[in-house]
Amino acid sequence: MQNNIKDENIFVGERIRGLRENFNMSREKFSEMIDVSEVFLGQIERGERSLSLKTLKKIVTYTGSSSDYILFGNMKNNNTISKINNILNTCSTDSLTYIYELIFSSATYLKKIDKSL
Repeated sequence: MQNNIKDENIFVGERIRGLRENFNMSREKFSEMIDVSEVFLGQIERGERSLSLKTLKKIVTYTGSSSDYILFGNMKNNNTISKINNILNTCSTDSLTYIYELIFSSATYLKKIDKSL
C-alpha cells in the first residue's frame, strides 16, 4: 500500500511539473502563484510529499487544468472553456471587463474575416 501511494505521488508530481513547464515558469515563480514554498513545490514535483486539497485547488485555479487530470491523468475534462473559466474566476471585475472587450473585438474581427473567405 505504501509503495502505491508513493507511486501515485510521483505521477501527480510529474503532471504538476509538466503544467508548470507548459507555463514556462520557474519553480520559484509558480510556487509564488500557488502560495506554497519553493521547497514544498519541489517535494511535490518529485513525489516526496502529497499535496493538500487546498494546494490542489490553487493549482487547478491557476493553471485551468482539471483536478481529474492532476490526480489521475485523465484529459477528457481538460477542455479549453474549462481552462478559460478557471482563469477568469481569479480576475478582478476591471480585468473581466477588459478581457470581455478583447474577446468581443476579436470575435467580431474573426467573423468579418470568415465571411470574406
